[in-house]
Formats: sequence, structure tokens, C-alpha cells
Amino acid sequence: MNLHEYQSKALMKRYGISVPEGAVVNQLEGVEAIYESLGSKRVVVKAQVHAGGRGKAGGVKIVEDKNALMEAVKGMLGQRL
Repeated sequence: MNLHEYQSKALMKRYGISVPEGAVVNQLEGVEAIYESLGSKRVVVKAQVHAGGRGKAGGVKIVEDKNALMEAVKGMLGQRL
């Protein structure tokens, strides 16, 4: 069975396992609201792909503020890893 990280987190959460909060996006609209709801300036943006090495391919970014977040999301949406 192949699960994306967000799917695995939902499954674990359903069974009472503590997981970090997050959200899945597929467009820029709403990203800022999600960022604000997380309550942290530093967040991790991750591409959801069924492949290893996504970090080395640029699919994982740690961002320190809203501007960096928007740039990271823009850079990942619609891109092939």
C-alpha cells in the first residue's frame, strides 16, 4: 500500500497517535490562512510524492516566515520531482 505522508498522519491521528498539525494544499489560495492557523512562524513545506529523496530534489523546505512560505509553495506546486 502506498500512502502519502498526510494520509499516514490522518490514519495515525484516527487511532490516537500524536502527529504534528498540517494541511494539504493544491493551490496558493488559502495558504496564508493555514499558516496563521498553525501558530508557528517556522513551518515545513513538503511535496507529497510516492518517491524517495524528495528532500534532495527540493521537495522539503523549512521556512521562517510567510514570505518564504509563499515562495516555497509557489516553487513546488505543479512541479515534477
